[in-house]
Amino acid sequence: MAELTPVPDYDDALRSACSKCNLRELCLPSGLSNEELDQLDSLIRVRRFYRKGEHAYRAGDPFDSLYAVRAGFFKTNLLNEDGRDQVTGFHMAGELMGLDGISTDQHPCDAVALEDSELCVIPFSRLEELSREAPSLQRHLHKIMSREIVSDQSVMMLLGSMRAEERLAAFLLNLSQRMTARGYSPSEFYLRMTREEIGSYLGLKLETVSRVFSRFQNEALIAVQQKHIRILDIPKLRTIVGQSC
Repeated sequence: MAELTPVPDYDDALRSACSKCNLRELCLPSGLSNEELDQLDSLIRVRRFYRKGEHAYRAGDPFDSLYAVRAGFFKTNLLNEDGRDQVTGFHMAGELMGLDGISTDQHPCDAVALEDSELCVIPFSRLEELSREAPSLQRHLHKIMSREIVSDQSVMMLLGSMRAEERLAAFLLNLSQRMTARGYSPSEFYLRMTREEIGSYLGLKLETVSRVFSRFQNEALIAVQQKHIRILDIPKLRTIVGQSC
């Protein structure tokens, strides 16, 4: 059973409703009417808190809910046949986890908090019912699922055709874009994941990740102080991954 720290019987006064959440444009409620938001609010009656290292769910757990990250940072990972953990994604506030459990009714991977975090739990069966009544919600769910497919394809391209420098540059740019969407600085943030976890996600060895970080710092593309990152030259990083400046 997944480790969690539930908030017992918290009421509407304590519950952060979707209609009042400052992440509403990044999560499910985007574009919904006030009536539809009220209906969605009624679904999210559970908010759970996780300490760093706790699991929201584990591979093989029954799938019954989606999880919206309200605060904090999570990684998803699965166990390879050789016994090694493979990081499959990093999830921050305003993003959904658990979509990959829909097809098999089981979670295929673990979801682990990388820092003290908070999730809103959305029962999937009730969400399906509401989406049939609210076409705008159904369209938004389809967009989210499509975005997951595009994201998976991007990762496959990243791992299949890019050099180590391109992979790390693309990773930093992706974090920068996601931070910008949340109103944070696009060029200065803390890495919640370790370099080993970054390497696992990008298909690189730990020493390769460290070497590329050092190279980027020596070339004045970034400044690194432990987990604190400052991106000094975003256009150059884009050039490295072949994007237009």
